[in-house]
Amino acid sequence: MRRSLLAVVAALCLFAAPAAAEPPPSVPADLTATEVSFRGDRGLAMHGTVLSPAAAEPGRPGIVLVHGAGTGTPRTKLLGEAVEFARRGMSVLIYDKRSEDYSLFDRSYAQLARDALGAVAELRTQPGVDPAKVGIWGLSEGGWVAPIAASQSRDIAFVVLVGANSQEPLRQQSWAVAAGMRKAGMSGPLVDRAEPNLYRTLADGDLFPEPYYDPAPTIAAVRQPVLGIWGVHDLLTPPRESPPRFAEALERGGNRHYTFRFFPDADHAAHQTPDGGVTRLPELAPGYADLVGSWVRDVTAGDPPTAQTSGPAPVQESPTFSVAPPAWWESAPVQLAALVLLVVAFAAYPVVALVRRLRGSSRAPVTRAARLLSAAGLTAVLGSFSYVFYLVMTGGKLSAPGPMLAGRPLVWLALQAVAVASLVATVLTARAWRRASAPRGERARLGLLLAGGLVLVPWGLYWGLLLP
Repeated sequence: MRRSLLAVVAALCLFAAPAAAEPPPSVPADLTATEVSFRGDRGLAMHGTVLSPAAAEPGRPGIVLVHGAGTGTPRTKLLGEAVEFARRGMSVLIYDKRSEDYSLFDRSYAQLARDALGAVAELRTQPGVDPAKVGIWGLSEGGWVAPIAASQSRDIAFVVLVGANSQEPLRQQSWAVAAGMRKAGMSGPLVDRAEPNLYRTLADGDLFPEPYYDPAPTIAAVRQPVLGIWGVHDLLTPPRESPPRFAEALERGGNRHYTFRFFPDADHAAHQTPDGGVTRLPELAPGYADLVGSWVRDVTAGDPPTAQTSGPAPVQESPTFSVAPPAWWESAPVQLAALVLLVVAFAAYPVVALVRRLRGSSRAPVTRAARLLSAAGLTAVLGSFSYVFYLVMTGGKLSAPGPMLAGRPLVWLALQAVAVASLVATVLTARAWRRASAPRGERARLGLLLAGGLVLVPWGLYWGLLLP
């Protein structure tokens, strides 16, 4: 049943084909660009560019940049960071992220780490790069990937993390979308119940990759010096909770060579933001690139700093929350079965009426409330599911729920009103069904419709549709 849920959703999505190599990026005149190819996990051919200072000194440090989430992200996505780091004396390798074996619903952080290790091996062979001074930089999802690579290879000299998360991916993502909904002004069961329940269902249906991956043991296994950078206005990683857990894991592993820095007026990627993290400007936060350059020079010179945290306090308006695996009665197979039952129960009534009309054997309905139950029930179920799915898929940083009243989107309030009308229609239809002396086929038709109305009650309570 879980796989059938995967098939249903996957059929609605167009997965990207393996991307061709990106054309070489143009770089400023004070830098040079060298095109490279290397092998990622399972021998996948990968392509990248190494940026270096035009007047590069021999024995210089190198750094590999690891993307955040996204299928087949081109290397140019990180060109701004690469240019600034190269201008501070490093050779920087950026590469096109894989699209093969990576999608919205399926990915492996360990596989991405092996891709990154292939990039590290390539950068260590570049002329003028000291192979003992090559490190790795990871943004967002790369903050899970880079520690895996570092824990598996002594070839990595240091680790730089930006907007990294020390919590489970499902907990982080559920918090980020809920925070985006609250930032848009939403409150109530749509945020507190429907959003986390949908993520639990997606995870249980194998539609959320590595939902309960615990990064703490991997972080504790990192022995290299670590530079952690967070924007004060990070809306995708909980900036108040994630750094202390990083420090705790590193300390537990005996690694006290870490430096954590918070940058003001900066977003998830440590870029400047004019509106509290919603909009990302192209410019890096002032001092960010300088910090990376000076920190790498100190670390590769054998002088790593010890346990330092500085910068303004991060802004996190709501705490993260646990998203536990569902019980059997709220599991993905049960939710899928309930959804199918509701749709069939409510849609069968008008379908049978249409067939009868085409055959010329239509009859007057036992009660007009049945028509209301069929139409309202189908609207409430499909409308609420589609609306919640839309909010979850687009709710990072800031949701777009449409007009609202008292913290509730008008669309959601309308769907709640339709759901209540369905319950009223269920009661009226049940009364008519008991009193009517209709043929057996008609009673069965009404019985199926009533079954949908009854199932709608626990279903609507679970998803918050029938909660104030």
